[in-house]
Amino acid sequence: MANGIHHSPWEKAFDRLLSPLEEFIHRQTTSGVLLMICAVIALVIANSPLRDEYEHFLHTEIGLSFGGAGFSLSIHHWINEALMALFFLVMGLELKRELLVGELSSPRQALLPIMAAIGGMLVPALCYVVLNPDGPAAKGWGIPMATDIAFAIGALSLLGPRVPKNLITFLIALAIVDDLGAVAVIALFYTASLNLAALAWAGVLTLLLAVLNLGGVRHALPYIIVGILLWAAMLASGIHATIAGIVVAFVIPIRPKFEPAHFLDRVQGLTVKMQYALADGSDIIHNHGFRTLVNSLGNGVTLVQAPAQRAENTLHLPVAYLVIPIFALANAGIPVDFAAFGNTLGNPITLGVLAGLLLGKPLGIVGLTWLTVTMRWASLPTGLDMRHIFGVGLLGGIGFTMSIFIADLGFVNRPEDLLMAKTGILLASAIAGLGGYFWLRAHTGEGVVEA
Repeated sequence: MANGIHHSPWEKAFDRLLSPLEEFIHRQTTSGVLLMICAVIALVIANSPLRDEYEHFLHTEIGLSFGGAGFSLSIHHWINEALMALFFLVMGLELKRELLVGELSSPRQALLPIMAAIGGMLVPALCYVVLNPDGPAAKGWGIPMATDIAFAIGALSLLGPRVPKNLITFLIALAIVDDLGAVAVIALFYTASLNLAALAWAGVLTLLLAVLNLGGVRHALPYIIVGILLWAAMLASGIHATIAGIVVAFVIPIRPKFEPAHFLDRVQGLTVKMQYALADGSDIIHNHGFRTLVNSLGNGVTLVQAPAQRAENTLHLPVAYLVIPIFALANAGIPVDFAAFGNTLGNPITLGVLAGLLLGKPLGIVGLTWLTVTMRWASLPTGLDMRHIFGVGLLGGIGFTMSIFIADLGFVNRPEDLLMAKTGILLASAIAGLGGYFWLRAHTGEGVVEA
């Protein structure tokens, strides 16, 4: 203990303050490393004697029942339908923050990454369709449209201080818009059939969430309860249940209860009262008055933060460090037949995914960025040139999480086609990550901290 402060051995490691952007990058970088490790583990298991046990475990059914009603899903579906709803919730909260106070809040500032993201979605889809114009394989056109933000930022962060911060910000904004496009594609084009009664209930629950927002409800519990019911309604409706996460994200209040000035006045008043309360004893455990004032201060600290901000901060760690790695373990297990690997690479689905992610992504991102700058609709961020944008275009070809997610939807009950798609995703993501890393390493300066 020193100067009235008790220090535990590891506590000082958590005292460093990070800006929201630095914290976001740090979490995405660590998540990208975990994602890579779990993908490798899944690949090893799928190509080992444990493969059958791995498949059997993922197809184990787990059910919920309420009286006479109930339903069950396999562990694989619980991961992809339920756990991934939390991923979509965090993604929606990130997008909402960017739209209101981040890189996408200014129309002129947002235009460049939006146009880059549009190019990075349309051109890859076109590349895939050229190679798979019809038949069941054509359903995979949405696979190469997505960019995995955790992997992409993780690869970029490996370059350290030589990367301009403007480039990281541009990639984050692009990837968030890209994710929104992927969500729209899932909702509009990867819905097999609709249950109109369940869809009506989903509409009612969405309206209820909006009423909670407009009514000024800031406590998390009502949103959690209605959000779970909305997830169940979405699951029954035929629209992918993870979309419920996006809906909930956009109705969680973004305005705090206390304005900063009011909060500071409150803190000053409580500080004075605490000084008087210390007369009853300096031990907070036995000093009831002081403890009550501390609790009041804690409540104020909570209420000066926006509920959406608190939700994002609370969920980001478990989603980045638990949900996404579990998703990788459940979905990246691809059996590789090296004897037939040449045939796999020659499959139109594999080629379509490879062409979309490795050719379509950089062409689309660079092409639409160049057009936007040339037409003077927007300008490149300070310190960046088209070499940096090409590097981002290469990293955009890392399509791991969302690409696998869309592949699972596009090739339901078609395991051979799904295997081809996943092989293309993993191979393209590895090549894009390495290519983007080495390109930017060659075209960025050592020691660059600010753009």
